[in-house]
Amino acid sequence: MSNQPYFNNEDSNTSANTHFDSVLSARLSRRNLLRGSASVAGVGALGSAAALGGCATFSPVSPVNTLGFAPVAKTMADQVSVPAGYTARVICALGDPLNAATPAYKNDGTDTDFGNRAGDHHDGIEWFGLDASGQASDTFSSRGLLAMNHEATTDEKLSSFFIHANGGTSTLPRPAAEIDKELMIHGIAVVEVQTDGKAWAAKPGSAFNRRVTTMTPTVIHGPARGSEHLVTKYSADGTQARGTLNNCGTGRTPWGTFISGEENWFGYFFRDAKDDDARKKDKQVQALNRYGRKAGAASRHGWESGGASDTYARWNNSAIGASAKDDFRNEMNTFGYIVEIDPYDKSQALRKRSALGRLGHENATFARVSAGQPVVAYMGDDSRGEYIYKFVSDAKWDTADAKPGNRLAAGDKYLDKGTLYVARFKDDGSGEWIKLSMDNPVIANSSYFEFKNDADIAIFTRLAADAVGATKMDRPEWAGVNPKNGEVYITLTNNSNRTPASADAANPRSYTDLKAGKEQKGNVNGHIVRLAEKNPADAAFQWDIYLFGAQADADRSTINLSNLSDENDLSSPDGLVFSKATGVCWIQTDDGAYTDTTNCMLLAALPGQRGDGGSKALKHGERTVTTHVGKPQTPATLKRFLVGPKGAEITGITETPDGRAIFVNIQHAGENTKMADVNDPSKFESQWPSNAGYGAGRRPRSATIVITKNDGGVIGS
Repeated sequence: MSNQPYFNNEDSNTSANTHFDSVLSARLSRRNLLRGSASVAGVGALGSAAALGGCATFSPVSPVNTLGFAPVAKTMADQVSVPAGYTARVICALGDPLNAATPAYKNDGTDTDFGNRAGDHHDGIEWFGLDASGQASDTFSSRGLLAMNHEATTDEKLSSFFIHANGGTSTLPRPAAEIDKELMIHGIAVVEVQTDGKAWAAKPGSAFNRRVTTMTPTVIHGPARGSEHLVTKYSADGTQARGTLNNCGTGRTPWGTFISGEENWFGYFFRDAKDDDARKKDKQVQALNRYGRKAGAASRHGWESGGASDTYARWNNSAIGASAKDDFRNEMNTFGYIVEIDPYDKSQALRKRSALGRLGHENATFARVSAGQPVVAYMGDDSRGEYIYKFVSDAKWDTADAKPGNRLAAGDKYLDKGTLYVARFKDDGSGEWIKLSMDNPVIANSSYFEFKNDADIAIFTRLAADAVGATKMDRPEWAGVNPKNGEVYITLTNNSNRTPASADAANPRSYTDLKAGKEQKGNVNGHIVRLAEKNPADAAFQWDIYLFGAQADADRSTINLSNLSDENDLSSPDGLVFSKATGVCWIQTDDGAYTDTTNCMLLAALPGQRGDGGSKALKHGERTVTTHVGKPQTPATLKRFLVGPKGAEITGITETPDGRAIFVNIQHAGENTKMADVNDPSKFESQWPSNAGYGAGRRPRSATIVITKNDGGVIGS
């Protein structure tokens, strides 16, 4: 999810898949050089939470038809800014204890026991209610579990420097003790939270609290289970694995479990420079390169250098043993899946759902379920030039499974067998879902890559999508389903590789933008595509582009195609979640293009429907790209709700069922701090959240905040 150099800059899709439209004219984005600096939003500073009116259970909330708050101004202040009448408060940060025996976090780099602490880089997040007796509840709004991802860590020169006393070791081999910390700050956390009617707080002694890390035993499910390509020294039969890694987007299943997407896992592995030769004619060489792991490339953290123990050796993906049972040549193949846990039951192992494909997953979002119809999930693959996917279950929805006796068994039923599809966008505003299975003759007879069975498709999904000619998109990230009409929204955050020659109808912009006088090229600010289907299981869809990211002063005929203003301009849309309580669409940004003007942000939107805007022709030289656009935006339909601290990305968002509290994750504040300055707070890019009165030390920490309305009302209304 992060736009750090090591993240999401993978460009391993060298397939010859065609683009479906003509080239845009490259126009220089004009910034107003006389524009004054953004004013600091001083309202809504962090403080004590407002009373929630004592509401414990869900009362039906009418959909919000008017965004009833004043837009937050753009700002580069090191704080969380929210609208007047709202309060934001930190509730859980990196290192916070999750049990009573773990000491408070000192935040000076000496802390240990991260398997019992909140992890780093809080990302996607979901709410799971608890009633007064501690039972699962879909309606209780004053007590619940927050299940969240811990994607990565703020790093430089190999080391996760903020969690080590002196910044850590920046050369190989790295000390095992440092690696041990880093292995444990990745993964997933489940944290109980509760309000007394006045303030929300986490419960560090809760029996529900849980950490899943890179070392947690997991089980492979779906068509890849038992594949020869999953055999490792750890699991000779290819059914078991360890841990989850680089978890980004999240989702909540119709049967009440938490799902998490493994995204940029490839960079954590190392392959020897001569590994291609050692593998000889192994088709995995093509797959390893396609998934971004070229022989000889350095790993992100050098975890493989910690020693001979399997704890460290598993990160060396080289073929060095007599067979796959003697080394970890296939270890990377055990990552890249949608994973599922039951947040209410930590006795059951995490399950990796291979039927949903192996890729750089953001999240998975589900279409509205109907009795007797399949369960359908939509997913994006977050790398430049990657694809959008859909999974359709074989099993038909049984309404009794909304509250099953065994939630993960329901997951087995709906997620282990089904059909995976990839999207092809056509220039006339239509599209098709192409089947990725052995009964598609294009795959069965592929000369591009040899697929022997559906396990191969599940493990080498990107190559299957290449083979059928899917449309290369501009980094597909979060997907969300509009509860009002079932339309699917998918963020395309940006693409520096999008050129005028490769622009097409679904990715129509390639332009030059200026940041602090330096040129940025491609689809600099990103966009959000919208799909409409008559039935979620259909093979056909219609599409348009709901929203184009742009600066307010950019050319409205070529770049600012959504007519954004100072109240709602944005860059790099990433997280996208629809409120079940109000229907508001929450859009979060992970921007590196516009950060000379404002920190990353959260916006509230009231979208219309596909086709509400018409078509637009964009000229570039002798070519014309005709795209399909949503209606122009105004502050009545889209406005800025939050701006985060310096260097931070705004990541996951979830809410209580009554819509009166939302939980938002703030990731990697201060990420541009240098390792050499780790002990000099005056040189930190950010000191949040300690500068807001939360916790010890001054090193920045990723954290979860809770936002409430001071009058106890519904958020956004």
